[in-house]
Amino acid sequence: MDERGRRIGENEALYRSVNDKIEGLNEAFGVVAESMAVVCECGRLDCTEQITLEIPMYEHVRSDPTHFVLLPGHEEPDVETIIEEHDGFNIVRKDPGAPAEIARSLA
Repeated sequence: MDERGRRIGENEALYRSVNDKIEGLNEAFGVVAESMAVVCECGRLDCTEQITLEIPMYEHVRSDPTHFVLLPGHEEPDVETIIEEHDGFNIVRKDPGAPAEIARSLA
């Protein structure tokens, strides 16, 4: 894997970590909500756009460490594949090999 692919994987894992902390704070403070705002988990270092997800959808994405939630058009086709398209966001899966291994190791 080249340096760009590694960086994309690390950036996405960082955003996933931020979103997991947001979910944890919601649980810790007893916030009862049907949805939550998450940061786009794309590999763009300058992206801080938010996506509103229902809690079960967020848990669905988190059920596999190679899955990430992104805004449409933010995917990187050379390291990930769109597996679900929704209104306002896509779910991608890191491609087998190094991209998936990085995602799993940083989960």
